[in-house]
Amino acid sequence: MGAGEIRAQVGRVLGHCRHIRPRPSPGKGRLPPVGLSLAAMWLSPGARLSQIDRMLKPVLIALSVLLSLPAATPVEAQSRRPIDISNDSGGNVLETIQRRNQLQRSGRQVRIRGYCRSACTIYLSLPNACLDPKARVGFHAPRLPGTKIIPPMVGDIMGQFYRGEIRRRWFASWQYSLDMQVLTAAEYRRLDPQIKICR
Repeated sequence: MGAGEIRAQVGRVLGHCRHIRPRPSPGKGRLPPVGLSLAAMWLSPGARLSQIDRMLKPVLIALSVLLSLPAATPVEAQSRRPIDISNDSGGNVLETIQRRNQLQRSGRQVRIRGYCRSACTIYLSLPNACLDPKARVGFHAPRLPGTKIIPPMVGDIMGQFYRGEIRRRWFASWQYSLDMQVLTAAEYRRLDPQIKICR
């Protein structure tokens, strides 16, 4: 796959955020300097993904943190019944972060059951989450849909939600490997002692 195709694939991934647009400069209706720089690099045939990576990484990480913060006024749960997340194979990372935020605001217990893979694993560090004793957890590098291409920055965003030895292993190797790293609930707890095991 050529550089142009890779750039197009990354563009489609970042397109999930197309509803977030930079505000124009007051009275000018133009993109701010950073926006112009990014646009120029993206449209330039000679632009390197590493340059875009360096400029966007802090922005996307900051965005992921903001998306994960609970609302100032917690939403009252209509029911105290637990929320079950069962056999979740993951999906779009930013959408999963938004879902994580909703689960935290709910105030209800979140039970991770069956298998939990890929983006689903960011639910495990929720303060109101527990892991079923028979559950299995799987980690692998994020990739562009339908390809084996590992997009820049997405692994760093996911890593902000991990703890302990899980976090260390993720940043050291797991985020670069397409092979699934599968853990039982007991194995996961040894690497992240803060996890609660469901009763």
